[in-house]
Amino acid sequence: MVAKNQFLFSIIVTTKNEEKNIASCLESIQFQTYPQGKIEIIVVDNNSVDRTKKIAKRYTDLVFNKGPERSKQRNFGILEKAHGEYLIYLDADMILSSTLVEKAVEKLEQENLIALYVPEIVLGDSFWSKARRFERSFYGGTVIDCVRVIRKDAFQKTGGFDLEMTGPEDWDFDKKIRNLGKVALVDQYNFEQINKNLRKINFNSQKWVAELTRLHRQALIYHNEIEFDFKKYLTKKVFYSKSFDVYRKKWGEDDPDVKKQFSLWYRYFKVFLENKKWQRLARHLFLFLGVFFLRFIVGVIFVYSRIEKQSTK
Repeated sequence: MVAKNQFLFSIIVTTKNEEKNIASCLESIQFQTYPQGKIEIIVVDNNSVDRTKKIAKRYTDLVFNKGPERSKQRNFGILEKAHGEYLIYLDADMILSSTLVEKAVEKLEQENLIALYVPEIVLGDSFWSKARRFERSFYGGTVIDCVRVIRKDAFQKTGGFDLEMTGPEDWDFDKKIRNLGKVALVDQYNFEQINKNLRKINFNSQKWVAELTRLHRQALIYHNEIEFDFKKYLTKKVFYSKSFDVYRKKWGEDDPDVKKQFSLWYRYFKVFLENKKWQRLARHLFLFLGVFFLRFIVGVIFVYSRIEKQSTK
């Protein structure tokens, strides 16, 4: 049997004008407990006009240009450039905990899995960042989530991300992967403990990335929303919603996952209550009100965009 730390692991990062974030993302890879010689870093940029590519080249020679959207970037990086038996795809504003690669490979091998969900911790000290962190803590391994770590051969069998979608292509890909084999959540974490530990980090320090990657022993992805932009958040959600009809048509309105993903009851209530998660909600009712407000605004914008779309036909 091949030792778990002998597998080549590919990390694919898609970028577009991410000079503020790309260094933190790629720096976190340097602190992985998995052997550095067995990690391959691939950056696929989409015609950035800032210093993104220049910064990325400090960390890897495998920097490419591809567009116009992240699905094409991911497919190019994974299907045409990655050589690893296992891989993870990231956005530039993501930071890896130090044990992620090691724990992911170990779990995939020991449990004969083809893919893993990875808990995502939203960073930031503002109320909205905390609300987003709270919201995201309920999604791990649900139909709202998407696998992040994947066997390369399984990815190839799916054909990759659907180029006709931007936003729900994650859900679409997740469904295709689950149809091929077993998937699981790579690790569990305690929300209260995460919050407590994050208060130890001085995000103004030059060494904050190193401190953050080693802060928790769990396999985690940190999503850098330290500077949460409410307008940018809503704009992104509206943009993603434009592909919803393509996704729903592809899988059908009666598909059980589609029903949940577009169900007001599931998205606004049940996902926060199932599997005893209501206990966490009860401890943080104020944060839940923030989550509910964000979901409500996104829902209103989504309904408005659909009405507007119908009126232009």
